Formats: sequence, structure tokens, C-alpha cells
Amino acid sequence: MSGFLQDLRYALRTLGKSPVFTSVAVLCLGLGIATNTTIFSCFKAVLLNPFPFESPERLVVLWDRDPRNGGRSASSSISYLNYLDWQAQAQRLADVGAYSGRSVAITEGDEPERLSGQAISHNLFPLLGVRPQLGRLFREDEDRQGAAGVVLLSDAVWHRRYHADSNVVGRVISIDNLPYTVTGVMPDRFKFPEASEIWMPIAPLLGKTPRTARAVRMIARLKSGTTIAQVDREVAAISRRVNVQYGLPTEPLVGAAADLRRDFIPEDVALVTSTMMGAVTFVLLIACANVANLMLTRAAGRSREIAIRTAIGAGRGRIVRQLMTEAVLLALMGGLVAVPLTWWGLHLIDLAIPAENPLPYYIHWSLDVPTLAYTAGVSVLTGLLFGLAPALQASRGSLHEALKDGARGVGGSAGKSRVRNALVVVEVALSLVLLVGASLFVRSFLALQHAQIGYDTTPILTMRLYLPGPRYDSTLAKAHGVNEILARVAALPGVETATISNLLPFDGGGAADGVVIEGTAVDPGKEPALRWTGVGGEWFRTVGVALVNGRDFTTAEVRDSAAVAVINQTMATKFWPAGDPIGRRFRLASDRGRTWIQVIGVSPDIRTGQGGNEPPDPWAYLPYRFLPVRNHALMVRVKGPPSAMTAGVRGAIRAVDPAIPVFKVNTLERVRQLNFWQFGLFGMMFGVFGAIALFLAAIGVYGVISYGVSQRTRELGVRVALGAQQRDVIGLVVKQGVTLAGIGIGAGLLGAFGVTRVVSSLLNGVSPTDPLSFVGVSLFLAAVALVASVIPARRASGVDPIVALRAE
Repeated sequence: MSGFLQDLRYALRTLGKSPVFTSVAVLCLGLGIATNTTIFSCFKAVLLNPFPFESPERLVVLWDRDPRNGGRSASSSISYLNYLDWQAQAQRLADVGAYSGRSVAITEGDEPERLSGQAISHNLFPLLGVRPQLGRLFREDEDRQGAAGVVLLSDAVWHRRYHADSNVVGRVISIDNLPYTVTGVMPDRFKFPEASEIWMPIAPLLGKTPRTARAVRMIARLKSGTTIAQVDREVAAISRRVNVQYGLPTEPLVGAAADLRRDFIPEDVALVTSTMMGAVTFVLLIACANVANLMLTRAAGRSREIAIRTAIGAGRGRIVRQLMTEAVLLALMGGLVAVPLTWWGLHLIDLAIPAENPLPYYIHWSLDVPTLAYTAGVSVLTGLLFGLAPALQASRGSLHEALKDGARGVGGSAGKSRVRNALVVVEVALSLVLLVGASLFVRSFLALQHAQIGYDTTPILTMRLYLPGPRYDSTLAKAHGVNEILARVAALPGVETATISNLLPFDGGGAADGVVIEGTAVDPGKEPALRWTGVGGEWFRTVGVALVNGRDFTTAEVRDSAAVAVINQTMATKFWPAGDPIGRRFRLASDRGRTWIQVIGVSPDIRTGQGGNEPPDPWAYLPYRFLPVRNHALMVRVKGPPSAMTAGVRGAIRAVDPAIPVFKVNTLERVRQLNFWQFGLFGMMFGVFGAIALFLAAIGVYGVISYGVSQRTRELGVRVALGAQQRDVIGLVVKQGVTLAGIGIGAGLLGAFGVTRVVSSLLNGVSPTDPLSFVGVSLFLAAVALVASVIPARRASGVDPIVALRAE
């Protein structure tokens, strides 16, 4: 212990005598460790932290799998009645719970509020091992058809609307204008499955829905000793058996089981998080290479000191231990610098996530104890990583050579120079990979931001509204309420047109179904896919899209729900490639009435989602009452700033029914931007990584060239004395830096070609081998290396030969 303390005191004194070296090394390490720790905190939150459930490793999801693509299908939910059969027949599962998304509105108080809610089976939360902080969970008798209404509130709703009153349990509140009794309040931050704030029993809501109504998702708990593979086979057999029993299609969907994380963490989220972790590992390696280079340079200057210590009895192990102590001490100092930088980095990431698109409640990062422990561990490992090679190099030389070199002022052998040069090559190569990745993500974000979508989103105000309660149970009542809202909004000064639909471009909506084209034969269950929605009058005019063929709906067609449709060009081309689709007919596969719908118009392919790489889907737009939902998107085209119309539109809605909640109020342009905000975050983060890597690489090139100049002072002096011009000396020195950078750029290009293919699925509107990114980054990095080489080269060109030779 005394030896360690002696090494530590000596290391502190030695580093204190070299403040410039210590500051640069600590800064480099602090940046590398901070970026690594920041992304590790996110990586841990997304992929490592256990879900906040009891024994989450034994939880699985049950779904319908499409064997044709090996993954989960768009119709992975099943019906409530099928859920009951799956639950009753599963022998390898301890329990099976169900949930289904449901919008509701609290319709009491001064302002109604729409909430994202879930209809859940009474056993779901006990299955998860979650208990309320107040009150109780649902009883079995409350999860039956005809049972009185009961609800569980989230902690956020309890605080926001009921001021954390503990007497809320047992209180009857108005939900969708119906009485519901509050049975409990769930724990803080709990919003299962992602951002829900209210829960109610599932049977009273979905118990009468048909088996064809797919709206239920399931979570199950494995029995002890049971594997997911066994459950997967059992569920597949159950789903086929149930489908045969009730005459449902047996293809292509097959029941399947999968790990809970696979369902809760999408593949693209896992991929980008892992990619980020790999990127910051590159940054840390660059920092290590940089500091190792500094240590090698410093060790070369200390060769005489080390030789003297060896001469007076210090063994090689003792020298290595001393130098490793200095390295680890530097790394720990870098770790201390990294802590506030990490906190700042996590704060910036939080600020970059829009409040409109919060993360799922189970993903939460912070500078917690495990993250701080990781920082300490990475710091020590980093010190060992960058300190070992310099320590071994410094302790390996002979006493005679060290004293001779010291006398001559030559502090580095050819072997040590090769190590330093190799480290610079590695830094440049890793920097290029990061900068290419940053360029691709930034270009992807810019491509989405400036994409030509075919219509102007800036003059359109949007909002969602929800029609609550029994008053709007019937299709006629919904249509009447919607028509009255549209009439009042359209009459407001400054409003050009207004329309309503379940579909809001870039925010989702509409329905999916199979389509049957008149005159074609197709087996049931194998119909081609179609996306469709119901729209109010003036929908295309409000969006700002002119039809390319045919005509728009008439007022009478919308009012009377005529069986007519406007389709997009993709649908027209796909199903009627050789002729005019106007006047042709189709029907929805799930329509039991087999209503034939006539095509009256063709619209351009309207961008309704992120798009970019995927071809547009076939879309059909029908009169509003074909899809009479409660959750609507209101779009208003205005003459002035859209935000100035918000109060007036809200007032028009309240004049129709003060119990209708309004939410997600935004311009359509803001809705569009929210659709791809994550690409801006990816670009920003990769840009930060690339900037840090570029800074470290520039320091590395500059340090190696500067050190080389200092070691070649005598040689350069002789060259100048023999008549070498200034440009000759500059060219000689710059050549070394450019050569190292060129080798690093070549190696980095090979690495970048491989790495960018891994993230190709995350890019939009840009190729993973985009020439502009690869060539531009290479030239930019070469220019940085050139500048970093020119600075010491100009200093070398001013060498006075007399002074240089006298110094020797």
C-alpha cells in the first residue's frame, strides 16, 4: 500500500510539472468518456434495463405472425373472443392478459380532456406484478359484460385533474358522459403500455365485438421450466384450431410467442441505439489513441529520467507500474471532467425530444449510480488501455542507448515513431467513419425536411377532437355533430375551407383492409391490401391537392354516404393498369354487405407518412360515414397565420358541444416535422461525435508532426544550411502528415462502406454509399490534416541552421 501511495504522490507531482500535457490529455479523455457514458445511459435505458414488472424475463407477448416475412404482421392484434379461447387452451402459460387501446374523455369540470387509455383484462396488472399506490385493481366481477363502470387513474391524471386528493378512490367521475367509479391510482410514471393515463375493464367494452374485429394485444407469463419456443408451437396450434372451429381464415397469419422486449422495443430503435453505442466507442478509442500518442511523446522526453531510475535500482516492473499509475490517474481525472459533460449531454437529448412525442414510460435515462459506476470503470479501463503500450515502450530501452539519446537530444526510436504513426492512422480512419455516418444522417434529415410532398402545409391548422359518450353512439349522431362543427368553423372569418377525417397526414389514421376488384377472382383471406379512410367534404381542397382525373365528392354524396370513392394514383395503376379507373368498382373484403364502390376520381399519391424509401400504398377516400369513428382530425385552411385561428376554432367546437375535448393542436407543417424529428436527433448526435473525433484527430496529427519536427531539428538545420528553400522544408514536413492522413482515410473508407450498410434501414432519401458524403468527408478530413501539418511545418521552415547545430 505504501508503494502505491508513493507512486500516486510521484504521479501527481510529475503531472503537475507538465500542466499543458495534463490539460490536453484530460480534455481528450473527458470528451471521449463523456460521449461514451452519455450514450451508455441511453443504451442501458433502452436495451439493458429490466422492464418495471415482476420477473420480466418470464413475460412473453402473443401475436399473429406472418410466415411470409418472418415477422409480426400489420394485423398482429386478435379479437377479444379469440383471446378468451387462447387463454383457456394454453397449457404452458401461467396466465394470459389482454389490453386494447382506447381514447376516452373526462367530461367533468371546466375543460373536457381527452386521454389515451387502455381497456385491460382484470388479471393483466396482477400478471405484471404491478400494484396501485392508492386503492385496488379491478375485480373479476367488474370485468364482465354489463358490469358497472370502474377506472384506474395514472398518477399524472390524479395530480393534474384531482390535485392528488387521496379521497379520489371511490369517487364517481364522468368519462364519456358516463359514470365511472375510481378504484385506484397507479404508481408514479406508470403509463402502461407506453403513454396511457387511464384504464378500464375490457369485457364491458369489447365483449360483444365479433371475432373478425382485431383489437386486442396479449401478454402472458411462462410457467416455470417452459421456453418461448415451446409456447410458440403451442400458440400456433391453438390459433389454427380456433380459426378452423369458427370458420376464420387459417392463412397467412399464425399464432406466435415472442420475448417481451422484442415487442416493446422496435427493431429500428434497438439498431440505432446499438449504432450510437458503437459510434461513441470509436470516439473513446480515438481519445485513447490520442493520449497514448501524447504519452509516447512524453515518455520519449523522459527517457533519460527513466534510465537514471533504472541505473539506481528500479526494475522494469517498477517503472511500468509508475507510468501506469500516471495513466490511470489521468483517466480518472478525465472521468471527473466527463460527469458534468454527461449530465449536460443527457439534458440536451431530453430537450431534443418533442413534448408531443414522449418516450415510453419504461425508457428513462439519467446520471444514476450504475451510470456513474460505468464511468469509473471506463475511466480505469481507458487508463490501462492507453497507458500500457507507452509504459512498456518507455521501460524497454537500454541504459546506454537512453543516455546516448538524451545527450544527443533524440528522444524517439524508429520503432516508437511507427507506433505513433499507426495511432494517428487509426484516429483518422475512425474519425472518417463517424463523419460519414454524421453526414448521412444529416442529409437524411434534410431530405425529409425539404421533401416535395405535393402540397403546402403552412396555411393549414390541425387539431384532433373526440366525440364522447352515448350521444354519439350512432353513425347519424356522429355525422350530425361533425357537419355542425364544419359549418361553424367554415363560417369563421379568415377560414377558406375546413374538413374532417380520421386521417391526418403525417399523424396516422385511416383503416386497413383487403380489396376485391370487380371482375377479378381472389381466394378469401388473400385479397391485396388497401388503406382507406372516410373524409368530409372539401378534404382535397383543404389539403391543397388537385385531382388528376375524374371529380371530387358532391355535397349530396358526402351527406348521403354514396358508395363512391376517390382513389390515389398507386391504386389506379395497380388495379387498372391498362384502362381508365373512372367508373370501375371495388369493395372492401371485410364488408359483409358486399357493397360495390364506384371510382369517381383519382388523386395524386398524397404523402401521409414519413415515406422516403417505401413506395406509396394504394389509398381510397370514401364519404365520411363509411368510417364513423369518434376520434377525428379537423383541418382548416386559413388566409393568415394558422395559430391566430386556434381560439376561434375551439370556440366553434365548444358551441356545438362543450363536452368535446380538443387536443394535438398544431399547424400541419409542425405535424410533418414531428414525423421525422428523430432523424434530426440522430444527425445532431452523430455530428457531435464526428466533431469530437475530428478535433481529436487534428490534435493527433498536429502532435505527431510537431514532435517529428522537434526530433529533426538538426536534420532540418543541415538541409537549410545546404541551401534547402522554405517551401522544400514545408513540403517535407507536410508530406508526412498528409501521408498518414491518406492511409487513415483509405482505411476509414473501407470501414465506412461496411458500417453504413448496417444503418441503411434508418436512412431516408439518401443512399448508404452516398458519394457526396464519402468524397466530401474525405476531402474535409484531408484538409484538416493538411492544416494540422502546415502549422508545425511553417515553424520548421524557420529553423536557424547555426542555432540548430549549436543545440546539438
